[in-house]
Amino acid sequence: MRQGSTPVTTILVTALLAGCGGTPGAWGEVNSLIVATSPEQWEAIGEMVETAVETRVLTVRPEKTFRVTYQDPAGMQWGMLQRFRQLLLVGPPDSPWMAEALARADRETFNPPELFQVGDVWARGQNVTILLLPSTGAEGADELMAPLHELLDGQYRRWSRNRMYMSGRDTLLADTLWNEAGFTMLLPKVYQRRTVDSVYIFRNDNPEPSELIRQIAVTWRSPIPEELSQEELLAWRTEITDRYYVYPQVVDLDLAQTRRLQMGDLILEELRAVWSNPPEDLFPAGGPLIVWSVPCPAQDRHYLLDAWLYAPGRDKYQYLLQLETILNTFRCRAEA
Repeated sequence: MRQGSTPVTTILVTALLAGCGGTPGAWGEVNSLIVATSPEQWEAIGEMVETAVETRVLTVRPEKTFRVTYQDPAGMQWGMLQRFRQLLLVGPPDSPWMAEALARADRETFNPPELFQVGDVWARGQNVTILLLPSTGAEGADELMAPLHELLDGQYRRWSRNRMYMSGRDTLLADTLWNEAGFTMLLPKVYQRRTVDSVYIFRNDNPEPSELIRQIAVTWRSPIPEELSQEELLAWRTEITDRYYVYPQVVDLDLAQTRRLQMGDLILEELRAVWSNPPEDLFPAGGPLIVWSVPCPAQDRHYLLDAWLYAPGRDKYQYLLQLETILNTFRCRAEA
């Protein structure tokens, strides 16, 4: 967990609210998970939980999607950490640290092992996941690890997408692109558009370009080449970055991942890798990128979609999910 002035301030405010009889707001990052259980239970399933929840995603390195922190509910820090935004309570129904959360479930009976959630147990805006185990031990816990990951990761994905579109969906831009350029994407309204030749660049550098940049470029070639190798695709991308981007970029393929995707009738190739400024650049920077190679036979066009992120010192998973969401809205017209 990060340490700094913000958590301390939040704790003080929380204490004041509690003293005045109000329910304090939850604190902590959405992708930080406090796991509360006995030391014996954690010894039995801790590695299992970390493996299930702390999956990796490629950014500039394999990055954890969630950060898991274990806490003994009998320890001195539990009174503070139980107000965290994301909690995972593990144990049998008669565990003392489970009582308040189980009371929130509004159920008379439980059937361990089972997995479910309740909200606002010790704080407003809190999400408490309960991994209920038999009193005899951790039997059946392994079968709940995949559902645990799907539950938490699915909720985080929805949160990231909803947060991205808080500014609204730019349907006017989507319609304009469809009519003028023959393709469309649904972007948040905070993205700025720049068009040069047949290169369309969409950029969001709020709140500060030095802190966070999300950018997607779309261009195409016609006619569709018979074959487009990865080397040719990257050479095409280099032409675009050298001519139209603010700073040149080079691609590091050491951690590259490729896959084939299908969206409706479109079959495309995806490349994920890492970009950086050239080594001789005085202001080194870098981040993850997603490149799509999309043939559109009805238009006799081959599209290049280039999405990249710059977010130094930040968890990048949520921003990659946002770029993925935008890319997934890409469509090309069925006629030339």
